[in-house]
Amino acid sequence: MITHLLSVGMAFLVLADVAAAQAPALQAGTGDLKLSGSFRVRYGAIDGQPRAGFNTSDEMVSFRTRLAAAYDAGPITLFGELFDSRAYGADRGTPISTGEVNTLEPVQAYISAKLGSPFGTGSAAAVQAGRFTLNLGSRRFVAADDYRDTTSGYTGLKADISLKNGVNASAIYVLPQIRQPDDLDALLDNDAQIDRETAALQLRGAVVTAPAGLERAALQASFLNLLEADEADLPTRNRHLNTWALRYFRDPAARGYDFDVEAAIQTGSIRTSLAPAAATQDVWARYLHLETGYRWDLPAKLRLALEYDYVSGDRAGGSFNRFDTLFGMRRAELAPSGLYAAVGRANISTPGFRVEIEPSPRWDAFVGYRALYLASDTDAFSTTGVRDATGRSGDFAGHQFDSRVRYWLVPQKLRLEGNFVYLAKGEFLKRAPNAPDDADTKYLTIDLTASF
Repeated sequence: MITHLLSVGMAFLVLADVAAAQAPALQAGTGDLKLSGSFRVRYGAIDGQPRAGFNTSDEMVSFRTRLAAAYDAGPITLFGELFDSRAYGADRGTPISTGEVNTLEPVQAYISAKLGSPFGTGSAAAVQAGRFTLNLGSRRFVAADDYRDTTSGYTGLKADISLKNGVNASAIYVLPQIRQPDDLDALLDNDAQIDRETAALQLRGAVVTAPAGLERAALQASFLNLLEADEADLPTRNRHLNTWALRYFRDPAARGYDFDVEAAIQTGSIRTSLAPAAATQDVWARYLHLETGYRWDLPAKLRLALEYDYVSGDRAGGSFNRFDTLFGMRRAELAPSGLYAAVGRANISTPGFRVEIEPSPRWDAFVGYRALYLASDTDAFSTTGVRDATGRSGDFAGHQFDSRVRYWLVPQKLRLEGNFVYLAKGEFLKRAPNAPDDADTKYLTIDLTASF
């Protein structure tokens, strides 16, 4: 592990020096070639694991290297990015997955073209084709999550339109990349295998955003259609999901009120298991996010936000009610992934608050609290896998205290980050039949990221 860290670190520094030295020459031609990258080392540890089936206590060191090149030739841009994500210190009881390991992967390799002003003065349009990452709308259903060691990539087409009146729209037709390898032994060995895409897994949809009412306020409507089918070597639940969402929001500013309200329903069909002959259920699931915040006109940029999230869980009956967050982020609103990854957009009802500060451009921090309840007391709690099918273990999972501090040791070059979560387990996470342990959860990560 130490040898790998030193070799990757030295390679990163050499690339950074070469990029800095060659920058004038690279930009001297008809186009503009820019190189960028980052190298992150993370130490993570957990005690009192809340997820079922894993070590009660664990620790892991992970490395993430990103190298990107962009060639801008006016209306045409070529972009490529390589991810190298590896983890060490894990064993067969560690919750390691393709969220932590994706070795030597060309996540992005695309061409984009600006199409001028096809809808009159002040309008703009662009198209993109190839492999790329995506952040759509609120990022709750499709996102490139920066906290996670790996990212979600897609292969296909994307089109963007903006109008003079402030209306923006994006449309996609993509094949989500299936990260490889996905077997435990290969993950523990950090084996390299190129991610694959298949017509058996498709995502299409659109997001439209328009100014509405108050200053800085906007109305956003989105639709996403996920189509999934079996392959010879990959049985699935044949998810055919339609996610309809409507959002009204006002982004935070230097001072004053902000808000974010988003509601979504999910329809379609899903099989009851991976078995090809399993019965198919209709899907009817719901999601709601409510948030209001206020930022004071103070040097520390103090902001207080009140939050509530409801995400439906499955219940007895003919339809399937567990909401599927698709490819959404979780760290920005709910909790970290990694060794913790206990709280996501599934079977949860959670009020809470967050306090944020940014005293200077060099550092920022937040602390947050959430009371964690099950939306359905007969389904597994959120993403823990802990379940009581009888509903006799109650519906209170616990109190979650979450915090993060980030500090630029060298502005824009070297940043230190710490995350800490304390989960005081409630009745459900202590009494449910497969609850792993009744000890409260402590989760810590320390990151150091170098960028050029």
